[in-house]
Order: sequence, then C-alpha cells, then structure tokens
Amino acid sequence: MGDDGLTISGPNTVRGAVLMLMIGLAATGYGAYDYTQQSNAVDDAVEVDATVTELDIESTSTGSEAGVDYRPTVRFTYEYEGTEYASTNVFPSAITSNYDTESAARSVIEGYAVGESATAYVDPSDPDAAFLKDRTSNAPLVAIVIGLLFALVGGRSAIR
Repeated sequence: MGDDGLTISGPNTVRGAVLMLMIGLAATGYGAYDYTQQSNAVDDAVEVDATVTELDIESTSTGSEAGVDYRPTVRFTYEYEGTEYASTNVFPSAITSNYDTESAARSVIEGYAVGESATAYVDPSDPDAAFLKDRTSNAPLVAIVIGLLFALVGGRSAIR
C-alpha cells in the first residue's frame, strides 16, 4: 500500500497488462481524433436555421455506486444546400457528455424549446451532423485522460 493509502497495481499477467495498454492507447487515440474532428467542425461551420422537434433529459445508471448520469437529448431538423436533414448533436463531438445532475444536463439545452427555431451549425464536409453549440465539448479530453491512465497502468504492469 502506498503512503497515501491508494494503490493501483494493474493486471497480474503480461497478457492483461498488454490488453490494458492497448485499450488505453485506443481510447487516447480516439479521444484525440474526436477532439480534432470537433475542432475542425467548429472552425468550418456555417449557420443554418433549424427547428427543434424533440428535447429531453435521459438518465443512465452506470451500475456503480456513483449513481445516475444525465444526458441532454435533442432532435432538430434543418436544410442545407436544398436538402433536408435531421440531427441529434448538441456538440460536434461524437463522444457524448454526461452530467452528474439533471439540472446540469438541463442547463445545456436551456433556451431551446420543441417547435421553436434555433440556430444550428453545419460542417460543409459533413452536413448530416449539424450541432447546436458552436464550441467544443470536453468529452474527448476526458477520453484522452482515461485512456492515458489505462495506458500508464498497463504499461507499468507489462514491464514489472
């Protein structure tokens, strides 16, 4: 046990350590890819008029003692270059953000109402994936950090 009472020993086999390392590297790579993609989408986005068709807060049980997470859900329709589209993206990230409280999730979609107009943002290279918030989400950064932790523990275990 460490001086602080916290010990992370990792897997006991080389196979488990390599698997943990690979999972960590994959999560880190995907998080970095998603962060780059969403940054490019925000930089290249053009505004379009949208109509909100659904709005809700989903609750998900993580199965841990931490309890329930909340996720804002939205569906909206829009037209881009003469074609009708529908999207469910609040942020341009493929990784969705979860919130610890319902009020935190609700604050993300505050100001939107079913049947009302909204401004959406379309990346011309991917017009199917419009989003409502023209800023990046921190969800890919969380994936990067978790992936790095897995990779570090797996790597440390592999060389032990």
